[in-house]
Amino acid sequence: MRIGVISDTHGMLRLEAEGALQGVDLIVHAGDVGKAEILTRLKRIAPVFAVRGNVDTQDWARELPVTSVVEAGGANLYVLHNLSELDLNPKAAGFQAVISGHTDKAETRVKGGVLYLNPGSAGPRRFQLPVTLALVDVDANPWSVEIVPLLDGIA
Repeated sequence: MRIGVISDTHGMLRLEAEGALQGVDLIVHAGDVGKAEILTRLKRIAPVFAVRGNVDTQDWARELPVTSVVEAGGANLYVLHNLSELDLNPKAAGFQAVISGHTDKAETRVKGGVLYLNPGSAGPRRFQLPVTLALVDVDANPWSVEIVPLLDGIA
C-alpha cells in the first residue's frame, strides 16, 4: 500500500505533484488546500482524505474535518494540519503515524515508535523552502518514506 502525502497546496496543484502521485493507493492532504478544485483533481488519482488548514476558511472547506483518522494497509494514521495542536498521545491511542503540515518544511522523525511526517509544501514556494510531497509504503518493514522534491530550481 502506497500513500501519497501532500500539504499546503494553497490553491495550486502542480503538474509535478500530480505526476509524483500517480500509482498511489490513497492520498492524504494535511490541510491548507486553498481551493476545492485541488481535491477534485487529486480524487482523479486516488481516494483522498483531507483535513482543514488555517487558510481553508471558504464555505467549501467547512466540510473538511480538523482532524482525521485514516486506516491504510492495517496502519492507523492521525492527520491534522498543525502539529502543535496535537491533543492526544498517538502511541497510546494506537496510531502508527501522525501526519501534519503547516510549517511548509518537510520532516520525518520517529518518536516513541510513532512516525511523524510533514510532507512540506507542494504549492507555491514558501520561505525559500523546497517544494515537496511524500510517498509512504506501509507494506515495507520498516515503512519506506520518501520526500519527493517537485522542482529543480526556484519557482
